[in-house]
Amino acid sequence: MIKNIRRNTKIQIGDLRCEYAHNPLGIDTQKPRLSWKLEANRRAVVQSAYQIRVRDQAGELWNSGKIESDQSIHVPYGGPILRSAQRCEWQVRAWDGAGRQSEWSEVASWEMGLLATSDWKASWIEPDWDEDPHVSHPAPYLRKSFRPGAGEIVSARLYATARGLYELSLNGQRVGNALFTPGFTSYAHRLQYQTYDITSLLVPGENVLGVILGDGWYRGKYGPRQKPNLYGERLGLLLQLNLRYADRHEEWIVSDAGWLASRGPIIKSNFPDGEIYDARLEMSGWDRPGFDASACQH
Repeated sequence: MIKNIRRNTKIQIGDLRCEYAHNPLGIDTQKPRLSWKLEANRRAVVQSAYQIRVRDQAGELWNSGKIESDQSIHVPYGGPILRSAQRCEWQVRAWDGAGRQSEWSEVASWEMGLLATSDWKASWIEPDWDEDPHVSHPAPYLRKSFRPGAGEIVSARLYATARGLYELSLNGQRVGNALFTPGFTSYAHRLQYQTYDITSLLVPGENVLGVILGDGWYRGKYGPRQKPNLYGERLGLLLQLNLRYADRHEEWIVSDAGWLASRGPIIKSNFPDGEIYDARLEMSGWDRPGFDASACQH
């Protein structure tokens, strides 16, 4: 005997994404596209309507109301114009074909990037030493020691790009997991930058930012003829760290003349030839507090 078991249909919302990513940082579009998945305990359940609500620290920014639609991919944000570095949280609920309503989803978020040139307080810096543009050079190691001010830090956002490639660390721990940042572009027209949340990596007292620069596509061998210096001859860094405190004041640590530079164990690196690494030149702790940086240059 086969027993027919009837189940109540339960629907919920999951896998919330903004611009293809989970809780992204550094969004640069004024109308970020929101996506989600309708999940149910039965087959053939479809969405018939949805509702989105978005808020920031000050309160609700936008409420779509109930929208009769099966769209669940790339629904554009429809609220007020967004500001640089503004953090937004959002939720969505949906209705199925029978009119059953889900609960509100878990809260997801996105954070805006730097939307105007004036938002950049940093200056381009490059090692202050002579280089022959016709030969390969060791990778520059850049270092900045700083001490945050008094008070509780509620968020720390680091924005970085480079002419060439960069690899970041804070207090000896690598920042981010992407390779070959900031990525290939037509450098004469635009540069990409990345945004990182480094709040958890800060320590009381002295902190140290470390950056290794590489030739990459910018001045490394590139193209069918393997020609070097296609876009430029000097590597450079543009970086700024924004510290926000509980009392709402802010502090900026930026790339400027106060950074130190030295050559390290990476003697040569480019895409077609690979990397030459001389372990005898390692600088143990170069990107950690307490390192003796007297031999470095400004």
